Amino acid sequence: MRKIIHHLRKQPEDVRRHILHIVIFVIAAVLLVLWGYSLGRNFSSPETHIQIKQDLQPFSLLKDSLLPKSGTQH
Repeated sequence: MRKIIHHLRKQPEDVRRHILHIVIFVIAAVLLVLWGYSLGRNFSSPETHIQIKQDLQPFSLLKDSLLPKSGTQH
C-alpha cells in the first residue's frame, strides 16, 4: 500500500485528480448496488407489507373524508 501511495504522489496533479474521480465513482457504484439490493430485500418481506398497510391507513381515511362518496353529486 505504501508503494502505491508513493507512486501516486509522484504523478502530476491532473493524473491524481482523474484517479480520485474514478475511485469515487467506483465506490459510489458499489454503495448504490448494495443499497438497491437491501432495498429490494426489505420491500419483499411480509413484515414490510404489513407495516406499509398500517402506515397508509390514516391517509386512506383522510382521503375518504375529503372526497365525496361515489354515489352522490354536488
